[in-house]
Amino acid sequence: MTETVLDRTHEIIRRLETREGRIGIVGMGYVGLPLALLFSEERFAITGFDIDPHKVKTLNQGSSYIVRIHGADIQSAQNSGFAATADYSQIAKMDVVIICVPTPLNEYHEPDLTYVTDTVRSIAPYLQEGQLIILESTTYPGTTEEVVVPLLEAGNPAGLRVARDAESRGFYVAFSPEREDPGNDTVARRDIPKVVGGCGPAARDLACAVYATIFNRCVPVSSPAVAEMTKLLENIYRCVNIALVNELKQLCMRMGIDLFEVIDAAKTKPFGFQAFYPGPGLGGHCIPIDPFYLAWKAKQFDFHTKFIELAGQVNLDMPYFVVENIIEAMSQRGKPLCGSRVLLLGLAYKRDIDDLRESPSLTIIELLQKRGALVEYNDPFFPTVGRGRKYALNMTCTPLEKIPEFDCVVIVTDHSQYDFAEIVAKAQLVVDTRNATKGIVSANVVKC
Repeated sequence: MTETVLDRTHEIIRRLETREGRIGIVGMGYVGLPLALLFSEERFAITGFDIDPHKVKTLNQGSSYIVRIHGADIQSAQNSGFAATADYSQIAKMDVVIICVPTPLNEYHEPDLTYVTDTVRSIAPYLQEGQLIILESTTYPGTTEEVVVPLLEAGNPAGLRVARDAESRGFYVAFSPEREDPGNDTVARRDIPKVVGGCGPAARDLACAVYATIFNRCVPVSSPAVAEMTKLLENIYRCVNIALVNELKQLCMRMGIDLFEVIDAAKTKPFGFQAFYPGPGLGGHCIPIDPFYLAWKAKQFDFHTKFIELAGQVNLDMPYFVVENIIEAMSQRGKPLCGSRVLLLGLAYKRDIDDLRESPSLTIIELLQKRGALVEYNDPFFPTVGRGRKYALNMTCTPLEKIPEFDCVVIVTDHSQYDFAEIVAKAQLVVDTRNATKGIVSANVVKC
């Protein structure tokens, strides 16, 4: 009897249930590594793929390069068979391959799928019949079907095609967006429902079976495009609401109204309102980027996402607003920005994490330096900062003891390690972009 897709699906599911299934995760970053550890907790022998030799070496030594992940976590995973490699030929041994690589914007704020396409091209030569390939990287609707599938089909020497029904032979493809929220300890990762869309029911069901081993609930949808759009909706929803309060903050400052007090009052309403808070700009891999991914794709359908693009631009403009307020605050004290010493508190894009992706602090530093300021930083998670994809700081963390030496201290990230009362007491001028100094009365504090 000829083996069908369903027969092979049942075999893979059996291997998952017995923990014999081999799972490879490509990209050992803020998404891929936590996912690998979650599978390892369920006794899967996980292979982590990464092109960065430093990450591979660090992981295989039982150490971590992400603050919230400890070396003991890596060592525990190694006891279940976890290992890292840069050798993509090992893909041939995997039953499931999950892609968790970055999807940034290019300099024109258009989607940059280079990491995805390079990864898929590296996987394709080792593709095996019956394998399941899952893309988790945030992207625009259509990427899985229009980019990933054609590259996999064109790049495998056996001429395998994507299996879309019960009579097909080939490989399976699905999309399941990551829902990682670094620093959020209020919701266990297992309790975050996993949205899954497959290229056909067999791929969808198989992907759900994979994720059901580590997540308490899977949410199957009709196609990869629906799953891709789901992730964009989630993040654009946040982007739009943050843009709203960022714009209201600028208005309230002119009107002499404390927006944070307004928000606190508004959130007492038990229905119809969710609190969002203003800041110096958006950071992280998804929220600052997703509006532009969707806007770019929409143009292919002769549709202009005016509302969404406006929200994205409002948030992009916030670092400029911060710098103008720094200049104004210093000017009122008779000090020009050019030649003055400015200390930024916090480089990470949000509190208590070690993540610089799209952080507004990077733009603020660049803008201040262009205006002639002598800029330094303090962040407990970054002893040094060298070169990244969008920055080349080559800076060293300045001790807080030197705060009195600076003409201005700017609170960009309100890490819980900071004693803001002490900071205000020592500083000549504090510009607070996070309402971190709430309740502290001082003429040296300027909110923006």
